[in-house]
Amino acid sequence: MVAIDEYLKGILGQILASYKILTDLNDKPKDLMTIKKELSKIRGLLLVLSNKLDDKKHQSDHLVSLYKLSTYYTSTYDFTWEIEKLSQIYYNDSDRLKNLRFLIIKSLNDKKLIEKLETILNKL
Repeated sequence: MVAIDEYLKGILGQILASYKILTDLNDKPKDLMTIKKELSKIRGLLLVLSNKLDDKKHQSDHLVSLYKLSTYYTSTYDFTWEIEKLSQIYYNDSDRLKNLRFLIIKSLNDKKLIEKLETILNKL
């Protein structure tokens, strides 16, 4: 159990670091690439979590919760299309960039995802 907890600490730490980067951006045109990179990182790490926790040997409450949250987010939210459109047409429009960034941040707070990830990380 210790090995999985250490593994999860690393993943959760990376997700929360990427979330902080997203919240700290200033909506400049160059920020679109950062948004794309950090969101891809978050989605990838959530996919890793759901795949890692998919087998039934991980049954503690925090692991089941992590599995459900990561699976929910990756199956519900995908901003690929919006990011591509923004990068092609509206890359200099800071208001559209800000709106997209806020949508992404809001999605990461759906079902209190970030808050729960922080709580689980603090318990590990």
